[in-house]
Amino acid sequence: MKKKIMIIYGTRPELIKLAPVIIELKKYPEDFEVFQLATAQHREMLDQMLRIFELTPDKDLDLMVPNQTLEQLSSNVMLKVSEVFAEIKPDIVMIQGDTTTAMISALAAFYKKIAAAHVEAGLRTHDIYNPFPEEINRKIIGTVASYHFPPTQKGVENLVNEGVPVKNILMTGNTVVDALRYIEPKLDGFPLPVKLTPGKRLILVTAHRRENFGEPMENICRSLIDISEKFEDVEIIYPVHPNPNVREKTNKWLQGKERIKLLEPLNYIEFLVLMKRAHLILTDSGGVQEEAPTYKIPVLVMRLVTERPEGIDAGVSRIVGTSRETITQEAFKLLQNKAAYNSMSKGANPYGDGHASQRMAQFLKAV
Repeated sequence: MKKKIMIIYGTRPELIKLAPVIIELKKYPEDFEVFQLATAQHREMLDQMLRIFELTPDKDLDLMVPNQTLEQLSSNVMLKVSEVFAEIKPDIVMIQGDTTTAMISALAAFYKKIAAAHVEAGLRTHDIYNPFPEEINRKIIGTVASYHFPPTQKGVENLVNEGVPVKNILMTGNTVVDALRYIEPKLDGFPLPVKLTPGKRLILVTAHRRENFGEPMENICRSLIDISEKFEDVEIIYPVHPNPNVREKTNKWLQGKERIKLLEPLNYIEFLVLMKRAHLILTDSGGVQEEAPTYKIPVLVMRLVTERPEGIDAGVSRIVGTSRETITQEAFKLLQNKAAYNSMSKGANPYGDGHASQRMAQFLKAV
C-alpha cells in the first residue's frame, strides 16, 4: 500500500537536509504520498531555502514569533502539529536533526502512535548542555523514533549503545552532501554577495549558538579583531545572525573594524559561493562542519564539544572552544604555517557520498 509520509521542517538547516529526501521520495508516487508541513520556526531563512529547492509546503503553520522562549515555541509546535496529524493521518512522520520543531514533532507523533523516521540520527556529545538544547532534543527523538538514519558509523554505535534495535537503523551518509550536489550547478556564475578585496585571504565566520551568548560571543569577536590586526592580507566576512543576543555583541565589538565586514544573513547559495572562496572558516555551526570538507576548507569549531567528531578524526576540523586566546592561537597557526594548513585542507569529507536520500527511500519502501 502507498505510504503517507509527512515531512516536517521549521528551519533553514532542516530544509537543506530534508529537501533531497523530499525530491527523492516524489520520484516514487506509486509508493509514497508526500505531505510537507512547515512550522516556520525560522521564517525568512526557511523561505529562502524553499525558493532555492523549488518546494512549497502543503501546510504552513507560520509559528515564528520574535524572541519567543523555548517553552512558548515547544507548546505551539505540539498543539499545532498534533492538529495536523489528526487531519492528515500520516503513516510516517519524517524529521531531521535536533531542532525544537524536530523534537516536539517526534514526541507528538509518539503520542499519536505514528512512526517517526529521524534523518541525521545518533549524533551525541554526551553533554546535555552542549549544544543546548539540541543534545537533549536528539536524545528524546532517539528514544521515541521508530526508524533511525545516522549519517556515520559513530551514529550507529551511539544508537545501539542506547538500545535501539539494529533492524531499525540504516547508516545513510549525510543528506547535506546530497543537497550540495543538487545545488552545485546553481553556483556557477552566481555573483558574490559582497565585494572581496583582491589578494586577501578570506576568513568566513558564523557564530550564533545559544550556548555562546554573552561572554563567549564577546571572546569570539575579540579574537576576530586579533586576527584582523595581525594579518593585513586577511579579510574577515561575518554574516550576522538576526538574533539580538548575537547582534548586540557583534555590533559593539566589530562594527567599523578594518578588514572585518559584517553582513546581513545570506541565502544558502550566497553563503556557499563565499564558502568556496574561503581560505579558512571559523564557526559554531553544525552544518558548516559538514559542508566545508566538500570544498576542502579547514574549519575551526568555536564550541566546547561537537556532535560531529568525524571531521575532527579526519583532520578537516578542529575544536577551539570559545577562549579568545585559543581561537586566536589556532587561527594564527593555520595562517602562518603552510604545512599545518595543508594537512587540514587535503582531508576527505567523512560525511557521505551524496546518495543518502536514495538509501532512505529504499528503506521506507520496505518497512
